[in-house]
Amino acid sequence: MPTRRSLLLCLGLLVSFGGSWQSAQAQSGDLPTRATGFVDTLGKDAVSVITTHGLGKAQRIERFRTMLRANFDIPTIARFVLGRYWNVATPEQQQDYFQQFEEMVVRTYADRFDSYSGETFHIVSSRAEGDRDAFVVTEIHRPNGPPVHVEWRVRERDRRLGIIDVVVEGVSMSVTQRQEFSSVIQSKGGDIGAFLKALREKNSAMAAGK
Repeated sequence: MPTRRSLLLCLGLLVSFGGSWQSAQAQSGDLPTRATGFVDTLGKDAVSVITTHGLGKAQRIERFRTMLRANFDIPTIARFVLGRYWNVATPEQQQDYFQQFEEMVVRTYADRFDSYSGETFHIVSSRAEGDRDAFVVTEIHRPNGPPVHVEWRVRERDRRLGIIDVVVEGVSMSVTQRQEFSSVIQSKGGDIGAFLKALREKNSAMAAGK
């Protein structure tokens, strides 16, 4: 099973290179080849960002938020994670959910980069997945412990490349979050309003350092 450290490192590599949504038009080769170059560039540049010192807490959070928005299609990911409950939510609840989802990701991970301890990753292979997606297979090597198998799902959309999911030791991060949210909503009797209230309270508690 993936450890918290390996998941953290993957997320860090995923979002820490600002502007990683590269133009597919500016690259050459088939999609797996271009996706490999995309992930390789991301990996080489991300560690220097992760290890930046001297940032205050508020600075680090806002920098992380900017990087997250630059590298992810938050509405698309958030909608997938909410699953079938998306169609139950009102437009106002959907908008509130987008904001709370982003806040949860930012608050959960922005303060956790101190666990980085020299991990690196190496590209193993890549393969196409349909017409728009490619998986880039990598191994994250840790100073202490066996390597972690990670697959990056890269999608070409509007002639641009971006990572839409990361699969750590066979576990999809987006699917895992979807299952967790579904469990919470079910515990609230399917009440989206109650779920959003719980999500806001969680974000508030993290903002307060609890």
